[in-house]
Amino acid sequence: MRARLVSGAVAAAALLALSVPASAQQRSSRPLVAVMDFDYGTVHDYWWGEYDIGKGMADQVMDELVNEGSFRVVERKKLDTVLAEQDFARSDRADPSAAKLAKMGKVLGVRYIIAGSITKFYGGEKRDTGATIKGIRLGFGKAKSEVQVTARMIDATTGEILVSAKGSGKSGKGGGFDFGKGGTSFNTSSSNFRESAIGEAQELACAALVAELVKRKDRLQ
Repeated sequence: MRARLVSGAVAAAALLALSVPASAQQRSSRPLVAVMDFDYGTVHDYWWGEYDIGKGMADQVMDELVNEGSFRVVERKKLDTVLAEQDFARSDRADPSAAKLAKMGKVLGVRYIIAGSITKFYGGEKRDTGATIKGIRLGFGKAKSEVQVTARMIDATTGEILVSAKGSGKSGKGGGFDFGKGGTSFNTSSSNFRESAIGEAQELACAALVAELVKRKDRLQ
């Protein structure tokens, strides 16, 4: 009798597992992460615009993570609300304290938080790369754009850095982008930005960064 009950329980468990959609099982096995706005203090002297390029970088990293599929990502609206509630300063972006990480993780319901920095953001403006010949300046208006980023995946429950990664991207297509036209409302997801040299460099940097994070995913506990 007892053997029958055990075998019945095993069969019921097997049927329950089969009844759960495969997509739901796959979704639950993917870690849920939150991507903080990137710090850009190290490129502050070379950045003249009002737009928060750290927020734009985080948005693009989020898009790359979602499209790659190895992680689930907290939506931007929810993240912005929590960041405002926790009074996260720009200085907290690259090196958030363990206490703030714990609060964020608890409110967002995530264990892993990605915090990073923009270490190079060059070529957003048009640069004259011409030469002076016999007192006459010949400008060609072509610039090489380059973007570099670093990021760490942190366990919000312990403050431990589990993964560290870098990504870089370069574009030599020429032409610059005038961030001043968009002011604080400018969006790096716009087609104008993505088609620019600096937009291409940023997209390549984010893709390289996400590839490195995914490559080291097995380090997550």
